[in-house]
Amino acid sequence: MKIEMSAAMEPMQSLERDVKKACDLITQLKASGQVPTQKLDQLQAVLESEFFKAVREVYEHVYKTVNISASPEVTASATAKATVAAFAASEGHAHPRVVILPKTDEGLGFNVMGGKEQNSPIYISRIIPGGIADRNGNLKRGDQLLSVNGTSVEDECHEKAVDLLKASIETVKLVVRYTPRVLEEMENRFERMRLSRRSTTQQHN
Repeated sequence: MKIEMSAAMEPMQSLERDVKKACDLITQLKASGQVPTQKLDQLQAVLESEFFKAVREVYEHVYKTVNISASPEVTASATAKATVAAFAASEGHAHPRVVILPKTDEGLGFNVMGGKEQNSPIYISRIIPGGIADRNGNLKRGDQLLSVNGTSVEDECHEKAVDLLKASIETVKLVVRYTPRVLEEMENRFERMRLSRRSTTQQHN
């Protein structure tokens, strides 16, 4: 059984379509008996896993927003390196995800807290019930906000993140990472600071 694959690839084909083609190819290989089925099953499981989906979504997002003047091959290489770096930086945490929300007059339906001035990352602190983010279902309380429309908000102040969210037109594309324990620690720290200030005020009265 002969299986033909095109050697010429467009610089930025849809990776989702390419993954489907790969899975179809695996099915053909299984039928041919040329490769042990167990190994093919393992490969297919990887291609269809949530982790691989997360890698693909982040890669596509980075490719569309990366701003370098170079050939498609160089751009693709830089995108791959940036994607690997993003996942390496998240070691020990959940992996980055891309969330796209429509921007309407009713807002985005979530609140953020934290920022460089508070010595903490920027987090999704609340999903407003019935709002756009809630209806979309892909954003979680406890998600760390990594970028907004391709602009990184890591190590940025709270106001910068809010301004980027407000400036979005029609849709907003977020890269987030779910780390609820860090958010809980941050909220506990803010609560201790609030109680400390209240105690100090009462002592002076």
